[in-house]
Amino acid sequence: MLGIEWILLFLLLGCFVGFMAGLLGIGGGGIMVPILTSMFLFQGIPLENVVHLALGTSMASIITTSISSLRAHHLKGAVIWHVVRCMAPGIVVGTFLATLFVSHISSIYLALFFSMFMAYVSIQMFINKMPKPGRNISSNTELLFAGSGIGALSAIVSIGGGSLTVPYLTRQNVDIKKAIGTSAAIGLPISIAGTFGYVINGWESYPMASYTFGYVYFPAVLLISVASFFTAPYGAKLAHKLNISTLKKIFAVLLMILSIKMLISVV
Repeated sequence: MLGIEWILLFLLLGCFVGFMAGLLGIGGGGIMVPILTSMFLFQGIPLENVVHLALGTSMASIITTSISSLRAHHLKGAVIWHVVRCMAPGIVVGTFLATLFVSHISSIYLALFFSMFMAYVSIQMFINKMPKPGRNISSNTELLFAGSGIGALSAIVSIGGGSLTVPYLTRQNVDIKKAIGTSAAIGLPISIAGTFGYVINGWESYPMASYTFGYVYFPAVLLISVASFFTAPYGAKLAHKLNISTLKKIFAVLLMILSIKMLISVV
């Protein structure tokens, strides 16, 4: 049975993830995966599956944030739905197939890849350098294939795709606000397809009695989602009062530290 101390820890994690998502517009995968990995190890989850469980649980927890973010950007007219419709099929296929691939990779290699990718994200965030526009929006076919690649990589590191989609769209002369809004909309099919993929491809790994469905630990998803739903608006309000550039640099360092800690935990 889930102890009160773990309930409180999952709620605290959700509060922090939601607040940071509202404050910086950044999904919680970079925070959740390393912390969940450590928490699951303390709970006695076998090392060979601990990163898989952290990735799947994190992906499922992002669904609530994605819905809230999509709605907010849609109301502001910041979603390019043509791009979303063209990329969504590729995203769903790429995301689901990536979860199948992940199910056959050891936790050590997953942790190594996650740490390397988050190191790249944190460096990009620290220097705060956006790509220069180079051309117009791609053809429907190119958007489809781009979606499959973004979906696959997002599933492997359990992110909503913002760190990939925003630069991709910015290069194509899309206004930064619409790039962020469109990325938020794209995050929903990524999180849903990724969650189904981690459930189905990890179905044989854990017994139903543990409240774990495939590679998704449902109690953690529920607690993190509820807490993040209530704290995200407070982060968004504070974003208008603080120096976001400085906060992003601090957050970038935090991501780097968490990624290194995760790698050390499983090696």
